[in-house]
Amino acid sequence: MRRTVVITGASAGIGAEAAVALARRGDHVVLVGRNPDKLAAVVDRIRDDSGSTPDSHVCDFAALAEVRRTAGRIAAAYDVIDVLANNAGLIAKKQTSTVDGHDMTIQVNHLAPFLLTSLLLDRVTAAAAGRIITTSSAAHTSGWLDPDDLDFQRRRWARWRAYGDSKQANILFTTELTWRLRQTAVVATCFHPGVVRSDFGDSTGLFRLAKKLSPIGFVSPSQGASTLVQLAATEDGRGIPGAYFDSGRLARPTSRAVDPDLAERLWAVSGAMTAG
Repeated sequence: MRRTVVITGASAGIGAEAAVALARRGDHVVLVGRNPDKLAAVVDRIRDDSGSTPDSHVCDFAALAEVRRTAGRIAAAYDVIDVLANNAGLIAKKQTSTVDGHDMTIQVNHLAPFLLTSLLLDRVTAAAAGRIITTSSAAHTSGWLDPDDLDFQRRRWARWRAYGDSKQANILFTTELTWRLRQTAVVATCFHPGVVRSDFGDSTGLFRLAKKLSPIGFVSPSQGASTLVQLAATEDGRGIPGAYFDSGRLARPTSRAVDPDLAERLWAVSGAMTAG
């Protein structure tokens, strides 16, 4: 039976590569991305490559109203979602608040996928073997997330601190989601794709320069997407609920990233911040 796979951040990078690979395997992919022109190019690429035509939705995660609207459209189109891949993310160049009043990095990387998952969860639980996959990062090790100050009202904001917090939030989200889904057939996992040689992070000059001058250690977008595809399409994605993978291999995140009390607190705060 043909599966339905929703992938966010699908207009470029590992999201686009994963969408192409999963469509090639026979899945019906639903693309969610911010840039309409890039999204249309990925649609054309998948159509040319696999002969199938994916659905696509333009959505800016910096606006929770757009997340709600997109979730409503996807839910109206599909009774069952077999895989939800929360892959969209960014590294903010400077401290910026969204239209919802939240830190840009935290909203795009954590609050928006939290909301999207909440709104589509009944569609995923309707699948015989649902999967929810979240793109995290080894940068979670630098995070010291405070659920009571996600928007950096009391703490000093720094680009990589906010990013590390958001990536730690991705793993904490997976930890709590796994607990909440323990009596269902849905398995939640997360992963670090490697340091990907794409336009991700180009808002930071040092990161952009490193990719240009010292490419050793960087992986291609297709290589980075391989773990997402692995968790979406193989038994690795269902073997260990709550698992964290690093570049295709089961790995151990920091203890803080899987702290059940911290995960529960983050869930409660995230629910309040995305209520509307």
